[in-house]
Amino acid sequence: MNKEFQTRLEQIEMHLKKALETDYCDEWRESSFSKLPHSITQNKTFIQKLIEPNKNLLNLGGKRWRPLFLILCYEMAKSMDKSNAARAVPEQTAYALTQLVEFVHTASLIHDDIEDNADLRRGKPAAHIQYGLDTALNSASWLYFEAPVCLNTSGLTPQQQLTFYKLYTNELRRLHLGQAMDIYWHREKEVFPTVDEYKAMVKNKTGTLSSLAAQTGLIAGGMPVEPAAEYGEIAAQIGIGFQIIDDVINLTDGNPGKKRGDDIVEGKKSLPILLHIQKKSGDKEKLCSLMTRAAKEGIDSPAVEECINLLNTTTCIQDAAKEGQRLIEQSCQKFEQSKLISELFTSMIPEKYR
Repeated sequence: MNKEFQTRLEQIEMHLKKALETDYCDEWRESSFSKLPHSITQNKTFIQKLIEPNKNLLNLGGKRWRPLFLILCYEMAKSMDKSNAARAVPEQTAYALTQLVEFVHTASLIHDDIEDNADLRRGKPAAHIQYGLDTALNSASWLYFEAPVCLNTSGLTPQQQLTFYKLYTNELRRLHLGQAMDIYWHREKEVFPTVDEYKAMVKNKTGTLSSLAAQTGLIAGGMPVEPAAEYGEIAAQIGIGFQIIDDVINLTDGNPGKKRGDDIVEGKKSLPILLHIQKKSGDKEKLCSLMTRAAKEGIDSPAVEECINLLNTTTCIQDAAKEGQRLIEQSCQKFEQSKLISELFTSMIPEKYR
């Protein structure tokens, strides 16, 4: 990894861990909950139980590319002209804002695993398996509300706070709309979206955090809201591209910490499946049957490999990989003011799909 990335990632990690204080000091409790009854503050167990699933998943790692993207956008905006630099927030404030994207990402993974009935996350039992459905659901929901606490504690002006709050809540609503679309399609086995509908879903579900990272970083770096929003649209396309690549990996090598083909078990109507149906519409009923069977029998069902073999009778997986790569590379070119942003995303595309 680029040494410049490593330095920034160390700063990000420090801020993320500080935002979920292990000792739950008075200052942290006050910023998160305001004044609490003594019966709660004298017993750390209650808050620990609320936060533990989030901390555990956060400590399991992750690429952290969203907060890193935020910081690179912050630096890009500051370097573009003197007026941006004059409006920019201090660097440490920008690092504090990284929890806006990484905490939402963490919470969404816990909720996603519940909704997909997934067993594993990052190679370990999913939060609802390890802690119970009720605890995991409540903990992740809390983290959505905890994420913007940084806006109250980072020395921002009231206008800056309002700008970031509006951006954050709007993107969070978009994320849940995208998730609703995805849930609808994997529950209704016989309903297949169009490619445009699929991309619209991913733009909201996955692209929204890319957009949030870019806009937050750029505005923190002094860029006005309107041009930052234009870059947010471009960043969302990068998010779509990476989701497509993720779909492809799921059907080929298998995603890290998960088993190959678990999207089939979950009934995901990913881009390779949609492209296959475009080429061989007569396979729709067969795909429905295999995905229904895989859902009943689990990840070790022979139906998983049967489905992958059926998809491999066309070039749908390769075509999807090319589309994901195209979206990422074309979008990165529009961040031409920052070579590091282009380097970040290019390095994240697996070599076989470049």
